[in-house]
Amino acid sequence: MDPYRLPRAVVPSRYDLRLEPDLVTHTFTGHEIIAVDVREATAEVFVNTAELAITEVSADNAAGDRISGAATADEEAERSRLAFERPLGVGAWRLRLTFRGMLNDKLRGFYRSTYKDAGGATHTIAATQFEATDARRAFPCWDEPDFKAVFAATLSIDPALTAVSNTSIVETRLDGGRKLVRFADTIRMSTYLVAFVVGELESTDPRQLGRTPLRVWCVPGKRRLAAFGHEAGAFTLRFFEDYYGVPYPGDKLDLLAIPDFAAGAMENLGAITFRETALLIDENAATHAELERVADVVAHENAHMWFGDLVTMTWWNGIWLNEAFATFMEMLAVDAWKPEWQRWTSFGVSRAAAFAVDGLWNTRPIEFPVRAPRDADAMFDVLTYEKGASVLRMLEQYLGPDVFRDGVRAYLREHAYGNADTGDLWAALGQAAGAPIPAVMDGWIFRPGFPLVSARLDGGELVLSQQRFTYLPAPPAPLPWKPASRVDEGTAQPWQVPVQVRVDGRTHRAMLGDAEARLPVPGDAPVLVNEGGHGFYRVRYSGELLERLLARLPDGLAPIERFNLVNDTWAATVAGLVPLSQYVDLATRLRGERDRNVWTSLLASMHALNRVIRAEDRTHLERFVRGLVGPAVADLGWAPAPGDDDLIRQLRGDLLRALGTLGNDGAVQARAAELYAAALRDARAVDANVLPALIAILAHVGDAARYKEFVERFRSAATPQEEQRYLYALAAFRHRQPIEETLAKTINGEIRTQDAPFVARAMLMNVDARELTWSFIKSQWDTMDRLYPKHGLRRMCEGVTGLVTPELERDVHAFFASRQVDLGGRTLEQYLEQLRIAVALRDREGGPLAAHLAKAS
Repeated sequence: MDPYRLPRAVVPSRYDLRLEPDLVTHTFTGHEIIAVDVREATAEVFVNTAELAITEVSADNAAGDRISGAATADEEAERSRLAFERPLGVGAWRLRLTFRGMLNDKLRGFYRSTYKDAGGATHTIAATQFEATDARRAFPCWDEPDFKAVFAATLSIDPALTAVSNTSIVETRLDGGRKLVRFADTIRMSTYLVAFVVGELESTDPRQLGRTPLRVWCVPGKRRLAAFGHEAGAFTLRFFEDYYGVPYPGDKLDLLAIPDFAAGAMENLGAITFRETALLIDENAATHAELERVADVVAHENAHMWFGDLVTMTWWNGIWLNEAFATFMEMLAVDAWKPEWQRWTSFGVSRAAAFAVDGLWNTRPIEFPVRAPRDADAMFDVLTYEKGASVLRMLEQYLGPDVFRDGVRAYLREHAYGNADTGDLWAALGQAAGAPIPAVMDGWIFRPGFPLVSARLDGGELVLSQQRFTYLPAPPAPLPWKPASRVDEGTAQPWQVPVQVRVDGRTHRAMLGDAEARLPVPGDAPVLVNEGGHGFYRVRYSGELLERLLARLPDGLAPIERFNLVNDTWAATVAGLVPLSQYVDLATRLRGERDRNVWTSLLASMHALNRVIRAEDRTHLERFVRGLVGPAVADLGWAPAPGDDDLIRQLRGDLLRALGTLGNDGAVQARAAELYAAALRDARAVDANVLPALIAILAHVGDAARYKEFVERFRSAATPQEEQRYLYALAAFRHRQPIEETLAKTINGEIRTQDAPFVARAMLMNVDARELTWSFIKSQWDTMDRLYPKHGLRRMCEGVTGLVTPELERDVHAFFASRQVDLGGRTLEQYLEQLRIAVALRDREGGPLAAHLAKAS
């Protein structure tokens, strides 16, 4: 028997569930009737369970047969064997199970979340998070995505509480001192999409969108923060019904903000759960980036109602079909709602994170075989989301938006209420396009890595060629304590690269495959490869072609094209393909840049250099940053000017933060203190996009008194965003005492376990705190491993990429080896390779770095 898959001899079609959670004892009891089709006579049935005790088992059928049974749990396999007194014959049966479990504190399965009211009293909510394989922690089930069934839930709760599930309430009545809340039947769907939330909750008034009522739910006192998320939900729901050409499949849509939530949000059909920062927001006090995050996450989850919920991947290897497509659709929807945000341009910043991972030898294909649930968990990363969305965008631009949409509509219609895989999507798109999609796309989905497209001149022709981009010349050694996994070098076969080139203002399209592609180039015309910036590949220009492009900065290239130029050049620098002096020269030519996304790439590279540079040379980097950023800050000032759009207002905050922290500019730090004090007296004194920068700057130079102040403001924050600003400010202090106090808060319960791993990660990336933080993590590893959600622990470990010295690198390897750490998939291997790349950059460029910066300042 496969240890991770259930037999197919018995298949469920319907669950009638009754759950009774006790928010005082943190326990629950349950009873369920599962309608099953027995395909082969059997006296044993296997169901998934984890941390559940099944106390009663029986089966009956329409003929009146009733057979008793007993359950035996296999906790390691997360399943239970239901053994019956005699075989169940072929046909329809009803399994009747009674069980009990714990409302755990691990933020998965059926778990408990707590919050404090205005008076300081603690309240508890019971909530669910089932993806990927945690429905089995709430009720015995066939916990695999292709075992779709109808779910009919009844919750027995304290009469003072409120219950929300996937569907509308059809009956509420009192029964023996409890309130019974019965919900309508769901559509046929997978177990991981079932949801229950029980607690003291309040909601907005419903907004009727066709036949669908839409509400936002939250804990009492926060409804005032629901309007923006409500509006985003309404727009995107309408947008997707139009785009998909299929009505919303649920009977209502609730968006629920949960105080403790491990992920950003979860696409439970009709009852989407969110981290509070991803749904609740004060539109007047928020930054552009904070508003964008709420819009993105709401759009992403709404997109899933069709792509993921209505049509679901067959198994977890196809999770990209859910997540990549929802990421792609969130960009389309938010861009349609807020075109002034230029969301496809700013998506380039998100895509850069996928490039960074996919340039590793220890990357993986977007889709690959999955056996164990841990490997499925590890697939929720930038390769699934951002790379997957990027190649979909590339395909959409190649086929044309209308053809692409027609293929998506056909795919949804054909597989509605069922399961599908990548081949099904390619078939639908291929039929719409009249072209063989797998020939183009399979290399992008089933192979790791991406191409570096090189551009050079040969006489009067542009010559394009490709090779795999990697940061290191050869794969790192495998981890000796993990089973050996083959690192696919991916160099044997070229990609089919849809290349769009602009030559002297004219657009040329070519499919770069096995051989070189050649295009005529008149005279000294400028050449831009990857026009529009949609291709998922990097570009390296010959010296002559690069100079022609640089001569046209900034206005000769669109913002996404300038972003790609900066990002590609920096990546080539890190890989040792371009000297650092060339990148520094490019950066200095962009002092006049005013696009936020281009600056995001520039500032990210400065942060990387800050982690690499020797402490005694850091003043040279600070001087360079002041020279690079200072002119833009002088131009933009500290306050909005008439006509400033949201992106310029956000850029102002980004640049001020960089100047006051990376640039260590004393005048900026003093001015930040003055404006922060003014903002405390009158919130209107400072633009909302500048205030977080002031907080960050003051943390950077903060003393014990400032730290104490920020701790209190974190505790008393009025919005989720304000709480996050002060929380991460605590991770930016540079002196030993505040560093140690913040580290203590990551395990003593003062910082929520959903946030604590990310705070520790930020401190590992802080050059002044990284060594103390690493020592703390080593000493408290067992505690953190017990307290943190597994997703959070993985993300905390990502912070080791900031430990950029040879000594720290050796210590990181020794620690993980001593603990035999396995984060699932190749996650740990990726982090260690990224650390190796950073240390290699330090070894290669650390000596001359100060001289390069001093010369350019």
